[in-house]
Amino acid sequence: MDVLSHQLNPEMKVISAAEKAKLLKKFSISESQLPKIFSTDPVAMVLKAAVGDIIRIERNDGTGKYTAYRIVIEDK
Repeated sequence: MDVLSHQLNPEMKVISAAEKAKLLKKFSISESQLPKIFSTDPVAMVLKAAVGDIIRIERNDGTGKYTAYRIVIEDK
């Protein structure tokens, strides 16, 4: 089953290195300050996200649209 095609799953995408740098600079944060997602998470695996990649999550929960980010970390 493709976990990204489920109707309740928000839109997710791995951002580019340029977008990553822009995001970190815009919010004046480091990678360690971002919420995390394990590399073994089904979404990370489907997106073929590598450790250190950032996944952009675009949600629409009925009250509005918003964007969240997760950095991929290695599962220990």
